[in-house]
Amino acid sequence: MSKRFIHILLLSVGVFLSTWVTAAVKTYDLNIDEQIVNVTGKPLKRLTVNGKFVAPLLEFEEGDEAVIRVHNHLKNQDTSLHWHGLILPGIMDGVPGLNQFNGIAPHQTYEYKFKVVQNGTYWYHSHSKGQEQDGLYGPLVIYPKGKVPLANYEKTDRDYVVLLSDFHDSTSSQIMSNLKKEADYYQNERETVFDVLKQAKRDGVKATWKDRSMWNQMRMLKTDMSDVTGYTYLMNGRTPEQNWTGMFQSGEKIRLRFINASAMSFFDVRIPHLKMTVVSADGQPVKPVPVDEFRIGTAETYDVVVEPKQANYQIEAESIDRSGFSIGTLHQVNTPPVKQIEMPKSRPRALLTMQDMGMGHAGHDMSSMDIDMSDMDMDMGNMNQDMSSHAGHDMPAMKNDVVKNTADPVYGWANASTPMGDKALQYSDLKSLTPQKDIRSAQREIEVRLGGNMERYIWTMNGQKYSDSPQPLTVKYGERVRLKFVNESMMAHPMHLHGMFMQLENGQDPSSMPNKHTLIVPPGQTVTALLTADELGEWAIHCHLMYHMAAGMMNTLVVAHVDGGTHVITPAQKQGVNSHANH
Repeated sequence: MSKRFIHILLLSVGVFLSTWVTAAVKTYDLNIDEQIVNVTGKPLKRLTVNGKFVAPLLEFEEGDEAVIRVHNHLKNQDTSLHWHGLILPGIMDGVPGLNQFNGIAPHQTYEYKFKVVQNGTYWYHSHSKGQEQDGLYGPLVIYPKGKVPLANYEKTDRDYVVLLSDFHDSTSSQIMSNLKKEADYYQNERETVFDVLKQAKRDGVKATWKDRSMWNQMRMLKTDMSDVTGYTYLMNGRTPEQNWTGMFQSGEKIRLRFINASAMSFFDVRIPHLKMTVVSADGQPVKPVPVDEFRIGTAETYDVVVEPKQANYQIEAESIDRSGFSIGTLHQVNTPPVKQIEMPKSRPRALLTMQDMGMGHAGHDMSSMDIDMSDMDMDMGNMNQDMSSHAGHDMPAMKNDVVKNTADPVYGWANASTPMGDKALQYSDLKSLTPQKDIRSAQREIEVRLGGNMERYIWTMNGQKYSDSPQPLTVKYGERVRLKFVNESMMAHPMHLHGMFMQLENGQDPSSMPNKHTLIVPPGQTVTALLTADELGEWAIHCHLMYHMAAGMMNTLVVAHVDGGTHVITPAQKQGVNSHANH
């Protein structure tokens, strides 16, 4: 062996060791307990982390070594933590039953340890039973190395997390029990006879009769925008009355990191009189998009940059069913404090339409719904459905609509009643800040059909619920596939993939498609995304509405090496797949 070779070898080892030593090790200890909390004036037992409700902010820099020790102090419950949107080894992903991770038993400690290989806005939450609803969730922010902004427009003076969530006086198990008894248990905003009369006046008696007959035969409600009501909406763990406040100096730019950490809620977000510039989606940087508002689905995140010009602004996140607001304030230092928040006037609630049921959309087979439609002779034109087309996978939300009376409903899940002239974010607006590395076409397509049985409150993927141990979706390592989400239900589903980012097919050039870990699939619609299967392991893929996942809308995507044309799954993976029925 030559001296030159030995010198090069030693130099290489030295560089490696130097890189390893200089990587910062960031350590957290998280103690999970059940304690009394008082959020709405009523003392209730809920889950806390380090004595806090909600869980504390975790901060890292890209390149850090993360060490997170989770101590389960619960008396009789296993627990877990999933690092939502993070790229990491499968066993660190935190889903019980997958990748040989079996959860964290009572009075036990589990150490999560992984290299932080990305930056952006993310969050963490339990993946055990209903613990996420009961308080086990918190924000997680990863700054670029040295906190150097990725682009000039990202240079800000202040940085705030805005964590949106929904709090219920009932426990998650009580809510699930009620939904199983009656799927529309929480539908307390049903239509009245006056709504029927309004429709008859607008559309005519014959069209109204046919419309009502169809909905009655389907045993579904037009008002079913959210499965669960009775929530108090929180911002960073505070009620509107407690008014979370972010301070700023005159002339400053502020980054707001919006995280939808709710169990079941979509929000329409706006800051009246203040333009927002979207700079990141699901933690991934995008080219700036100036907007007046945006809809954020459960588990999504959006970063926006704002430049306040006046002393006080109110942040308003209204639930999609118009049952309440998450409220906070941006306030300039050294100016008179706001004595009391001003509760905004609710926008009109939207009513679902036959288009939301997929009627008239190719690829939606409604025969499985067991409805005789042969004698209905439905004239869709008479329904006056004020709906957007979702061409190019537009953001499943914001349709401009001038509404004179907020007591009057609007039509279609996508109709957010955005004021005329205001800009609402669309999925088609999102462009990756940097070119995508993999712009290959899909080698094959995997179809994921989303459905359910509302009478029994069962939600399915490709006709099966997770507890029935469906065949996992299996792809080979490095394969380029298209995920085709076909929503055959009347509910929107925020579909989340663990372990990897999908590239949303939103009408952009393949090099500009945005990365997303969660995709809203509107009712009656189809959304597609490309995926490079570059992370080995068993990855959960599921609806992030917590009770939909618990009721069955979940499966596993297995990324494995292939030998001789046959997918090879390691013994660890086999164990994880076989444990589905017990999860």
